[in-house]
This record gives sequence, structure tokens and C-alpha cells, in this order.
Amino acid sequence: MGIICPTNVISQPSTQPKINEFNLYSKKSFITEAIEKTGSSVVTIDTQRYIKQRKIPRNSQIFLDPYLERFFGLDLSGDYYQQKIEQSQGSGFIFADGLVMTNAHVVNGSDKVIVGLTNGKKFKAKLIGQDFFTDLAVLKIEGKGPWPKAKLGDSNGIKVGDWAIAVGNPFGLENTVTLGIISNLNRNVTQLGIYDKKLELIQTDAAINPGNSGGPLLNSSGEVIGINTLIRSGPGAGLSFAIPINKAKEIAYQLINNGKVIHPMIGISLIDETNSETNNNSVKVGNVLPNSPAEKSGIMMNDVIIKVGNLDIKTASDVISQITKNGINKKINILLKRKNKFIKLKVIPTDISNLENN
Repeated sequence: MGIICPTNVISQPSTQPKINEFNLYSKKSFITEAIEKTGSSVVTIDTQRYIKQRKIPRNSQIFLDPYLERFFGLDLSGDYYQQKIEQSQGSGFIFADGLVMTNAHVVNGSDKVIVGLTNGKKFKAKLIGQDFFTDLAVLKIEGKGPWPKAKLGDSNGIKVGDWAIAVGNPFGLENTVTLGIISNLNRNVTQLGIYDKKLELIQTDAAINPGNSGGPLLNSSGEVIGINTLIRSGPGAGLSFAIPINKAKEIAYQLINNGKVIHPMIGISLIDETNSETNNNSVKVGNVLPNSPAEKSGIMMNDVIIKVGNLDIKTASDVISQITKNGINKKINILLKRKNKFIKLKVIPTDISNLENN
């Protein structure tokens, strides 16, 4: 009896780890489950652009002798060109029947677009529309489904510290998956030195490389919460940025329904400032475009924006959000502080294309 009991006590623990080990490795990770849900909807986007290059130098002797024209069979009345094909690659994902969401810079200027699925099939695609200010584009696959579709999540519900799974085709390596966390929300692109885009981005430390552009950023449930669009190179490399999916959906459906996107603007640049003593934030007007709605209404450089509509302003994002919600050709109330004086103005936002034409 004394020998058997200790043996039972000793032998029990030796078998338990094997059971736990089996359970541990038989269970799928949340990353695997997320990719199984959405991975098949991620596509490779191959683009081709035809570029004309001069085949015969303009100063060539062939242009000086008209008899050489007959010999070579050339029409030398104009320049003689050869066509070169420039190829590039990016990523995207299917979000509706035959519709692919990607970055505008992935397909910009392309003469031919091929969409490749994870099952190896490839289809031609046509551009439905693109918006350079938000770097979004929508493609339509020319083929018959059914198509694997990604489930779109809610980017308003994510928080700093949440898991972030980036999927794409960096360097042509299909369905590459990287893992990180959400590092920051509402990162204004002006903070990154980009002034020709209208974007507030999700910042993540999930590794994103060239070719990942246009691919999805997923949450731990496999839902798309963003579109990979920018990477940081040089000092600070390792930071990546994605367009929030809620904004992307809004832009995509405008492109599908209208072929273009309206961007309400009043024609000012904005500067976020923080008072080091009180730690209070304020938003100051930077430049004011000539002939813009802002200039016409009396807004001046260095004015502090106190209120837009019914919202008390704390950041530049608040101003952009209120003007966007207001839309174009409708008055919006703006309360400013100029030195020690408060000023109430009414401004009528216009589309950004009208500002560019001024």
C-alpha cells in the first residue's frame, strides 16, 4: 500500500502536461481564425501603364535625310516612339459583389488592372472611381462570382492597445500576415508632413511593407477596421498607417453612386496649439486661401476657432468634422476669438475642387 500510493501521486502529474499540451496546440489562435474568415477576400492588384519613349533620338541623322525614310519604312513627319509597359503591384479586398476597395495610388494612371484571388484565379477589373484626397479607389471585377467578401467592422469602436492584423501582398508575396496593436487613433496626416490629402489615420506597429497598400487591417475578430495606406521609412521606421473603414465606406459608396466625392471646405489651414501652463487645447487659423469662403466671410490668419455649429472646438479634427457634416452650399455658424474680441460669422463651405480652380 505504501508503495502504490506514492506511485499514483508521482505518475499523475507526468501525464497531465501531455493532455494540456495537446489542448494547447489543437486550439486555433485568434489570428488564424481571423484570417480564415477574411483571408480569401484579400486580392492582389497588378497594374500596367503604357509609357511612350522616343526610340530614335530627335537629333539623329536619320531625320536629316528624307531618303532614309523609305529605306526604314518610317513616318518621320513626327517623333518615332516605342511603347514601354510599367508594372506595379498592390493589395485590396472584396467588400461587396465583385467590388474591390484599395488605395487610389495603387491604381492611379493604370491602363490595365488585373485582380488575383487567393485561389489562383485572375480577372480583369475596371476602375469605378478614385478619390485622391482620401487615397481611396473602388474597382469592379469583370467576371462571375460568387465572390469571397470581407466583413467590415466599426472603426469608431477600436481603442489604443487593441490587436491589429495586417494582410496584404508585400513584394508580391501573397497573403502575408503581420500582427501588432493599435498605437494611435485619429492621426492627422499633416503631422506626417502630408498636406495634399484629407485623412485621419489609424496608427499601428503591425509590419506593413511596399505592396501592402490597399490591403485590410483587421481586428481580432477578422473584421476590416482599416485600409493599409502609409508606412514610415527612415527615422521612426516601423510605424504604419491605415484609413479607418468607416471613412472608407463613406467614400466608397459616394464613388459607386456618384462617381466622385464631395469634400466640403472653407479654405483655411488649421494649427493645433496646447497651452503649456493650463494644458488647454486651441485651434488657430493658419493660411486663408484668396477668394475662398473663409476669406469672403472675414476669417483672418491667427483667429482662434472657438465654436463651429454647436460644437466647442478642441482640435483641428473637430473643425473638419463639423464642416464635413454640414456639407456644401449651406451656411454654418463659426465663433472666433481675435485678440480679446469674440466674432460670430456665417460661412458657406464649397467643394474642394472649387477652391483649386480659384
